[in-house]
Amino acid sequence: MTNLPSGNSIAEVAHLIGDAARANMLAALMGGRALTAGELARHAGVTAQTTSGHLAKMTEARLLAVEKQGRHRYYRLATADVAQAIHALMALAADGPPRYRPVGPRDAALRLARTCYDHMAGRLALALADSLVREGHVLLADGAGLVTERGEAFFSGLGIDVTGATQSRRPLCRTCLDWSERRPHIAGRLGAALLDSALERGWVVRQAESRALRLTRAGESGFAAAFRLPSDWRVEGVAQ
Repeated sequence: MTNLPSGNSIAEVAHLIGDAARANMLAALMGGRALTAGELARHAGVTAQTTSGHLAKMTEARLLAVEKQGRHRYYRLATADVAQAIHALMALAADGPPRYRPVGPRDAALRLARTCYDHMAGRLALALADSLVREGHVLLADGAGLVTERGEAFFSGLGIDVTGATQSRRPLCRTCLDWSERRPHIAGRLGAALLDSALERGWVVRQAESRALRLTRAGESGFAAAFRLPSDWRVEGVAQ
């Protein structure tokens, strides 16, 4: 039986996340890859000693998990629930009071395609979600998703099995509100499988030191053919 969290316990977690350096580390880990303390220090803009203290606190609070490989330690978000909470805060922050900040090339790259923990986000992810709904492969409503029989056959053709049994408590298909586009993209185990498939096919490539995904030439044609994407899917605000 799960204990109902008290206000104090909620405040403790909020206090941990509320520190700017720790928030930057957690945001960096939303890329889905485990990072070293040194890499997280660069993202947070703090010293190695300060980073060590932050990581210890977040690991103790079960916000982070640590994996040891030889002499190195790699940190990642402890669970998908932690990632979902961080993403919700990012969406709230994006909806806050407008602040002037010049838009650079990294912003454009992130808005086009990026990782959101273990699935895709940005305009590419929205275009894929729109296509899957339009073609009758998935049904999306109120944050939940359902893969249709037509969808099962479609995903099977991509090498993605959505019918097999799993011990995971994580839903097969759900929506995740895209903080940059303000519309939902696909998350859950299906969202993760779509990202894995795109990476394996070389349709997208991870960018170093960034959550951005680079769309390759193979991806341009591959996504367009497989998902029947419209030619204007890159345009901001386009709803299919």
